Amino acid sequence: MAGSSLAFPELVKEVRRQLGISQEELAHRLGVSFATINRWENGKTTPFKLARKQFDNFCEKMADQGKLCLQDSDE
Repeated sequence: MAGSSLAFPELVKEVRRQLGISQEELAHRLGVSFATINRWENGKTTPFKLARKQFDNFCEKMADQGKLCLQDSDE
């Protein structure tokens, strides 16, 4: 999410950790492949705009439901 100071690979890992879901489950929820999530977490690729928007929207939805807390630690 835009407000997080984590690098994208760490952000993906943190989202999964807080939600208690696997890479496969996150992939299913975002409509991407397991391999895509794995590459994001390992820093081998970064998402295209559409996939990043889907990820951000998913994070916002989870945060709105109180299931996810990603704070900007810079301030």
